[in-house]
Amino acid sequence: MSNSSCHHNPDPSTAPPGYLVDQHAILTRLRRIEGQVRGIHTMVEQERYCIDVLQQVSAVTRALQGVALSLLDDHLAHCVVHAVEAGGDEKELKLREASAAIARLVRS
Repeated sequence: MSNSSCHHNPDPSTAPPGYLVDQHAILTRLRRIEGQVRGIHTMVEQERYCIDVLQQVSAVTRALQGVALSLLDDHLAHCVVHAVEAGGDEKELKLREASAAIARLVRS
């Protein structure tokens, strides 16, 4: 098993994630998305035109996809790279996890 912070362990909460370097930027993006979602809520309460609400929903969806891609990129650059270097079961596990994450993103 690798000595990286991305290794699989029974309690993943004890290992720091690969995105820590970008954590501030990710949190800033998520706060912006929260504001957008509150704005959509207000638009619905105010009975705004459906297309205007849908346009904002689309913007939030794109913003969340951007966050997801950033997290996936960090995961590939840190966790998967370290697991591939370590080889063995850890490599296979991380590659399967990454593949499944990509499949979920493509379906969404």
